[in-house]
Amino acid sequence: MGKICIFTGHRALPAATAALERALALRVEALAGEGYTDFLSGGAVGFDLLAAEAVLWAKERFPALRLIMVLPYEGQDRFYPAADRRRYQALLERADLVRYTARDYYKGCLLARDRVLAEAADGCICYLTRSTGGTAYTVRHAAARDVPVWNLADDLSGR
Repeated sequence: MGKICIFTGHRALPAATAALERALALRVEALAGEGYTDFLSGGAVGFDLLAAEAVLWAKERFPALRLIMVLPYEGQDRFYPAADRRRYQALLERADLVRYTARDYYKGCLLARDRVLAEAADGCICYLTRSTGGTAYTVRHAAARDVPVWNLADDLSGR
């Protein structure tokens, strides 16, 4: 079995996402070359959906890659804007595996999903621009386990 990479990032992304999409595609392909095979997305609007799409694109060059959707509860997309709901459903249909960490929504289910992701990780690609929220929580949890973290926000800002 290959290594596992997780994705975590903000829902709000820069208005122009082309540079982020390129950076994400390059990082996924680099990790595929380093033996990462399983890529886990939490399915949230924003970075999670963008990252899942990047895995599907990379699968064209690296067919052994697997997209695994690790979702906090069934019906997560219920309040997504229509376009994001269509993207989400298309990703679920093309994913190699869909796993729910809970059947129904409950307070704390998103953080429970984030812990599942962080605890599975051998590597973490993120888009992190602030020190609070679920993305920061997931990155801290992964980093505490000595998981390498690649923050694309830093790469794009030149930090």
